[in-house]
Amino acid sequence: MRRALLPLLLAAALLGGCSTPEPAPAPAPAGGAAALPGPVPADLALRPAPGTAPAAPEFTGTLTDGTPFAAAELWAQRPVVLTFFSSWCTTCASRQAALSELARSYRDQVVFVGVAGADQADEVQDYLRAHRVEYPVVLDDQQTVWRSYAVREPPAVVLVAKGGALLRGWPGGVDAPTLDQRLRELVLAGQP
Repeated sequence: MRRALLPLLLAAALLGGCSTPEPAPAPAPAGGAAALPGPVPADLALRPAPGTAPAAPEFTGTLTDGTPFAAAELWAQRPVVLTFFSSWCTTCASRQAALSELARSYRDQVVFVGVAGADQADEVQDYLRAHRVEYPVVLDDQQTVWRSYAVREPPAVVLVAKGGALLRGWPGGVDAPTLDQRLRELVLAGQP
């Protein structure tokens, strides 16, 4: 009887080892709702925007994970930095590490929002992961947001004050020390 069970046990062990493992779940899309900021810090004090500053163009869109997004909801509570980029833009790539570091430094005080245009969603994901972009990113396939901010090509950076006043734009992008200085002038308390 033992001899008869041995082939059956061997076959069961071999068949059990041949099962296909379940595939690992796909990583959550970078730049989605999980990257939105937390509550506004209680000690956050901001310099008021000049009364002569024009209003920033309001826009809505979709984040990389499909979450609806409204820019005005963010800048109602705190300043926003809009970074216009494309995954194929070499200047964007060379400046992204510094922008990502600034976004981490000012987390919850100033919200960075990427606006990806002229791009494919999978290529945007590759870019976000490669450059450790941890802030929300709007997919602007038709470049409607780009046009509302007069962005012709990436990179471009725009600073919007709490309340929606357009403070400054940098066609061609901006270096991190310059942007950091502007943010330090704007954020009076609770600075990094």
